[in-house]
Amino acid sequence: MGKLQNLISIHDLDRETIDLILRTAEGMEKAAIERSQDLRSKIMAALFFEASTRTRLSFESAMLRLGGSVLGFADVTTTSAGVKGETLADTIRTVERYADIIVIRHPLDGSARVAAEFAEIPVINAGSGAEEHPTQALLDLYSIKKQKGTIDGLSISLCGDLRYGRTVHSLGIALGYYDVSITLAAPPSLRMQPAIVNVMKNAGIKVEEVDTVDDAVATADVVYMTRIQKERFPDVREYTAVQGKFRIGSEEVAKMKDDAIILHPLPRVDELDAAVDSTPQAKYFDQVYNGVITRMAILKLMLG
Repeated sequence: MGKLQNLISIHDLDRETIDLILRTAEGMEKAAIERSQDLRSKIMAALFFEASTRTRLSFESAMLRLGGSVLGFADVTTTSAGVKGETLADTIRTVERYADIIVIRHPLDGSARVAAEFAEIPVINAGSGAEEHPTQALLDLYSIKKQKGTIDGLSISLCGDLRYGRTVHSLGIALGYYDVSITLAAPPSLRMQPAIVNVMKNAGIKVEEVDTVDDAVATADVVYMTRIQKERFPDVREYTAVQGKFRIGSEEVAKMKDDAIILHPLPRVDELDAAVDSTPQAKYFDQVYNGVITRMAILKLMLG
């Protein structure tokens, strides 16, 4: 993986490195089934200061399928940080004595970057505040390529909570390395941050911003739906104003291309109707498994 010590932001990567990760992930499909011993002497520390199901378990599954070991926590209230007030810096400087790589999720912006500054072993950002989620973006790219055969040339719609959704922040930046067109569909109060829109536009991507799901799905090859994240809103009244008003159901799917796909980082609430699950377009549970494959590739390239 070249000189990459940490994976904190998609900005840490270039197109060549992303393509290497995606190619390596293809090679992990067989290893995931048959198991591997490539990292049998390595230990991963999973430090989850914030709730997670898919990211934490897929990282653990990835490490175990590569023959490695896992330690860590998923409930901060059982740690010295949560109970005794230990600083993040001291937690990191302690844990690096136990492991070969740290995977961290934390509710505060900048937390993963801080962890990397204090660690002498590699650090992977598994979600920092409302900033970024780079490994999710990589598994999203892998899911797109696996389903569509390519990323270049596609029309991709990012929908839902684009303001607070760290998954779409990282994916939007990553798509800047490809020849795509992007539609950003969100309620006015949840539009993508201008700085990220500018990153995409400066990369030469055609970007259109719309206010409804209907405007986003009709011509898209990929529809990436996200949950409106109640926990990120500073004022619950702002959440109530948009709750349940941005969703995909059978009517929206009927307007999509037959070969279009729907992705979602999950969990979902009411923005993606369960009736959609049985449609040919629904690929979000396949996307979950791709998280294992992609994270196997990342771990192998950083530790192998």
